[in-house]
Amino acid sequence: MNLPNRLTLARLGFAALFVVCFSVDFPYGFSVAFGLFLLATFTDWLDGEIARRHQLVTDFGKLMDPLADKILTAAAFICLVAHEAIPVWAVTLIISREFLITGLRSLAASKGIVLPADTLGKHKTSWQMGTILYFLLLLAWKEFAHPAWFESAWWAGTHIFVPIMVTLSTWSGLTYLYKNRDLIDGR
Repeated sequence: MNLPNRLTLARLGFAALFVVCFSVDFPYGFSVAFGLFLLATFTDWLDGEIARRHQLVTDFGKLMDPLADKILTAAAFICLVAHEAIPVWAVTLIISREFLITGLRSLAASKGIVLPADTLGKHKTSWQMGTILYFLLLLAWKEFAHPAWFESAWWAGTHIFVPIMVTLSTWSGLTYLYKNRDLIDGR
């Protein structure tokens, strides 16, 4: 197994440890979770960079890299629901969108077609990761001090960042489905 694929598998391990940090109450658990999430996102960048630069792209990596990303982000969203950062309906919508797009890509692959991510999807991913990191940073910061501005910052996340993220997720999913409607119609 090559290094990029090992990094992808490590990301799955980091996702599991991340969930443990949210599920088990221990000092600075949110700070550790924040660090693990940052480390996991770094492995995502690093495995792609190494695979492309050294021509180590494999079928395993093509399958597992996006799956590991989805598992990591879904785990973070679900954990953040418990802290009322993101409403359940929003997480359900976001995860459903990911399943639909993954299904569409699988359908395309069965026909020998590769559906790359589009620009809007990349913006969606950036907003999702940014929103997750924003809330994780606030929770970690709160472990060290409870600044007066915390409630305002939390409100901004739930009332500004989350709606933008949900809108981008929904819009990018619908746009992607529309662009590739021929696969669904069977043409």
